Amino acid sequence: MTDPARLHWDPNAARLAGALYLAIAVCGGFSIGYVPMQIVADDAATSVANLLAYQGLFKLGVLADSAVILFELAITAILYHMFRHVGPKMALVAVISRLGMIVVMGVNILLWVMPYILLTGSPGLDDTMLTALAQFCFDAHAMGVFVWQLFFGAHLLALGWLILKSDVVPHLLGWGLFIGAVGYLIQGVARLTFTQVAVIDYTYVGLLVVVTLSEISFGLWLLIRGGRSPQNTHIAPAAA
Repeated sequence: MTDPARLHWDPNAARLAGALYLAIAVCGGFSIGYVPMQIVADDAATSVANLLAYQGLFKLGVLADSAVILFELAITAILYHMFRHVGPKMALVAVISRLGMIVVMGVNILLWVMPYILLTGSPGLDDTMLTALAQFCFDAHAMGVFVWQLFFGAHLLALGWLILKSDVVPHLLGWGLFIGAVGYLIQGVARLTFTQVAVIDYTYVGLLVVVTLSEISFGLWLLIRGGRSPQNTHIAPAAA
């Protein structure tokens, strides 16, 4: 019997998904990883000073964040198109969870730009209050990352399952996404419940390394190998 994923595999969609994966990795690494490290500090006064000093970098980060959301919308639809024949219900779970992540990301962008709005467009307010509000928004934005990680972890569990049920994508990548997804879930819960246990920290860091490598490898595979039409390994006998 022929694998449904092979029958319905779209090489062009696979290439586009691979390109989007890598674009998200680059833009997200910049806007979520690099930019906040340059602006947000432990004390509000330093955060505000950094924001005003690096306004160009801040705006580039917002642009990259916006690009990530648009790319995420596209890749969510493409992945559903690619894997809905493997497991319709699990593919729907993957779509819903990733869309939930995108919604939280949208709210997070609003939280991220609020300090800039407060500092550049709120005359008459006390400077101390402005500084405190700006830091509050930065802190809320940081916690928002752990909220969308919960949705993303659920998505990766579903996507990993779909890959393992399919004979098109290497199962090693499916296991990497499935197992590594637990890292997002553990980190999200630990940070949102303010739990600090060394064993838990080491566990989710190790799992996040696994899932990051798996995500990048999956994107590269889709771009390079996934763009080729898979050969059917089980051909149904012709009717007499």
